[in-house]
Amino acid sequence: MKTVVATEMKNRLGQYLADSLVEPILIEKSGHPLAVLLSLSEYERLQAVEDRLWGEQAKKALESGFVGYEESLKRIQGRLDAET
Repeated sequence: MKTVVATEMKNRLGQYLADSLVEPILIEKSGHPLAVLLSLSEYERLQAVEDRLWGEQAKKALESGFVGYEESLKRIQGRLDAET
């Protein structure tokens, strides 16, 4: 991963935007990592990976007996109705 200081990024943004199509760019400020510039396609790929991960976690939770939002509301409403 290429590393650049924030001032250099500001001065040569066009070049680093082009470079980000090939590899992510780590941006540092005051000697500390601050942000990463990456291509839209890489961002979308990472979002898809995260979506798949959360989908798998949700499926496992449901299979293990976790009840979803709507079922939780029904159960709560049922208890509230029973109290009145």
